[in-house]
Amino acid sequence: MAETADEMTLNELMRRMRGIIAPATGEREAAAISREIMFDLKGWDLTQLAIRDKEPVSGFIAGKALDAARRVAAGEPVQYIFGSAPFYGMRFKVTHATLIPRPETAGLVDLIVGRYGTRKDLRVLDIGTGSGCIAIALRRFLPFPEVTAVDISEAALDVARENAKALKAPVRFIREDILTAAPGTEQFDIIVSNPPYIAEHEREAMERNVLDHEPATALFVPDNDPLRFYRAILRYADAALTPGGAVYFEINPLYAADLRRLAATLGYRDPEILPDSEGRQRFAVVTRQ
Repeated sequence: MAETADEMTLNELMRRMRGIIAPATGEREAAAISREIMFDLKGWDLTQLAIRDKEPVSGFIAGKALDAARRVAAGEPVQYIFGSAPFYGMRFKVTHATLIPRPETAGLVDLIVGRYGTRKDLRVLDIGTGSGCIAIALRRFLPFPEVTAVDISEAALDVARENAKALKAPVRFIREDILTAAPGTEQFDIIVSNPPYIAEHEREAMERNVLDHEPATALFVPDNDPLRFYRAILRYADAALTPGGAVYFEINPLYAADLRRLAATLGYRDPEILPDSEGRQRFAVVTRQ
């Protein structure tokens, strides 16, 4: 339960939140999280925060904001505290059954929308949909696509269905384990996936707020089989892709070269490996021979 706090100006509240959060995240991230807290509590964007800078904030709201700041400082992601996260200009419900959407994944959507933004009636399959963020963004920003999304987690699919309804994005959701799934007769122009790709040995370098709160099954793969999901998806795609279709992956930069070899072994063209905004090898486009 949030504590109450004495009335203070918005400027003072923002400064106190940054002071609480910064030792855990650094100043820049603390400022961003403080803004996110106020958006979640009051719906105030950057413009509203600037306009209201010297206005008083009620003790009730200040108490909730400071309580959230302390939870963030203790390692809890702000997105799980309030149950929502921004992605591609929309707000998505998130729970501990789903990953928090990240900017890198928005880059994957950018790549697809940039290449297919004028093509109508595309058939799209999102594998490992989680919160549904990729599937819903593509349904909203491609012209009249038919989008299907699958996930092994029924809890994640429940969240994805809620997001699709709230964002008015008709997407078909199916529970399926891609590691054992056999393709049916349906074919797709685009298969997209941000599968688990973090090797177990990378755990020790990861932040505690990710390890302690986000679903491990959506993050990690064994050290001895880091391309487990890519192999399964490419084998599935061999029968499920239309002629000229492509698979769009978010990837672990550590295994870009291994993915090239895997694609060649399975009869695909040499993947197109593309960087994210930080210059890291983050996306792969795999097409059939």
